[in-house]
Amino acid sequence: MTNSRHYLGLVGAIALGAILRFWHLDLKPLWMDEVITAIFSLGKNYHDLPLDVLFPLERVQEIFTFHPGVSCSQIATNVDTQSTHPPLFFCAMYRWLSWMTPLGTEWVTKLRSLPALLGVAIIPAIYCLNRIAFSQSSGIIAALVMATSPFAVYLSQEARHYTAPMLLITLSLLGLIQIQRDIFERSRLRFWVWLSWTVVNILGFYVHYFFVLALISEIATLIFIAYRYQLHIAIIKKIWLFLLLSLTTIGISFLPWLFVIFNHAQRTETNWLPTPSYISPLYQTLINWVLMLINFPVEKQPLPVAIISVLIMVSFSIWAGIKVFQGLDFLLSNNKNNISTITLLTFTIGVVSEFFIIIYISQKDISVVPRYHFVYYPSFCALLAAGINYTRKSQKSILVFLTISIISCIFVIFNFAFQKPFLPDKVAQNMNLDPTIPTMLVTGYGSYQDVALGLSFALALEPLRNADKSDHFAFINQNSPVIPFWQKLAQFSVKDVSQLNLWIVAPGLRRRDYQPQVKLSNEQIICNIDPTQHYRIGIPYQLYRCIVGGSGSATSAALSTSSLTNRRQKAEVKSLTMY
Repeated sequence: MTNSRHYLGLVGAIALGAILRFWHLDLKPLWMDEVITAIFSLGKNYHDLPLDVLFPLERVQEIFTFHPGVSCSQIATNVDTQSTHPPLFFCAMYRWLSWMTPLGTEWVTKLRSLPALLGVAIIPAIYCLNRIAFSQSSGIIAALVMATSPFAVYLSQEARHYTAPMLLITLSLLGLIQIQRDIFERSRLRFWVWLSWTVVNILGFYVHYFFVLALISEIATLIFIAYRYQLHIAIIKKIWLFLLLSLTTIGISFLPWLFVIFNHAQRTETNWLPTPSYISPLYQTLINWVLMLINFPVEKQPLPVAIISVLIMVSFSIWAGIKVFQGLDFLLSNNKNNISTITLLTFTIGVVSEFFIIIYISQKDISVVPRYHFVYYPSFCALLAAGINYTRKSQKSILVFLTISIISCIFVIFNFAFQKPFLPDKVAQNMNLDPTIPTMLVTGYGSYQDVALGLSFALALEPLRNADKSDHFAFINQNSPVIPFWQKLAQFSVKDVSQLNLWIVAPGLRRRDYQPQVKLSNEQIICNIDPTQHYRIGIPYQLYRCIVGGSGSATSAALSTSSLTNRRQKAEVKSLTMY
């Protein structure tokens, strides 16, 4: 009966985790990085997109159709030349989507379904990790913590390659704990355990470059443990031999992609990361730890809501921290579990230290991006669960913790927490301020990331426009030496409209760089800037109001009337348009 209840609890945790990850999987709009995933995972590249041409907005969904007959090597070539990631995840996504064709109108759900499924797979993996490292009960608690983690649910609902490496890191840690157990309990090393650990690390290298941080920390942890506990010299020699064989195998397996890594390291795609101050990475890391535990609505919320949410989050984090430290203190003093605790603590501290080294040496503050902390989240979750399990009044603490976690997950699922970067849904609402007037969305691009950003806005805007055939979107190369941006824009021809709302998204442009007037269709359409409709969400976007064949004075008058109307509209929807 005890075993039955135990495994029933595990099944319940997996089921709960699956519900939270697949619930409203298509509710949130695709953002820039997810659009990048879609392009490569559908077997396409940026050369397949309608660049520098005017394209009907109602046909934006046609861009995201499955391209059959594409090999993994072709996808790897696309990723090599147009992205900065290893290819394995995109190859797996392409195969996954091929089983679901035709994708139909539910293609967003299908695109996000594989990361969600991998997120569910992490739950039994973390159970096995804590069961071997600590106990059966710690395994169940770890499964429940992972199942209801707002951070894990957030990553699982992203069409990105975060749950895949997180699963592989969990399995790699499982191998590390098993190696540690073999050394200290049986004074032996088993070949199949090391082989499994090696294979997992090879796969991890081809899924995400950050996986190397986990491998380095695991190696350092194993060496630290071996010398700290003064193992017999014969065992230490065997450890070094097995490590050498494993690392040599991993290195050889990665040789085909080695030159690509050097190329990716010199790319400019990560230049958006801010330069760190002396202390900002420290408090940003603490904030990310809080977000791993609890995430209530703070982003773009009314001030009273944000204040209440912050107070709850800080109070809960302090309470949870005290409980976890009590449990870890007990585990460190317990001869049965102290080595496993030190192993996971050393690994976690090692990865966090690597983050700080990268931040201060490269001068790129990766601590500001919560999703990057997936590298050490499995060990963080394992220690969190073990600490709660061995604290005083553990059952009550577990109940409180899981309740807060589930509430946080609901906020994440409904886009009140961990909101999509660049807020494509809010941008689309702003651009749809005049539903009856045809709209044209133009995105200037200097990189392929800008193209993906513009597509995310077009995807969010299209369902709001009710398939208006007069709506269009376009991408214009901002760095073209042949035709400058504004000159290319003036060449676009829009037919059968008397009025037009022209939205220009121009990454890198300052507000004063927007021209006061734009002429389209060989000067048949005159567009004047609307100064009341300028926004910045990391990148700026600006509204121009256009009239066909209008004189400058007529256009200005129309603009004046329209601006008055929109000031009233803006006041009514201030909570939506304040960025």
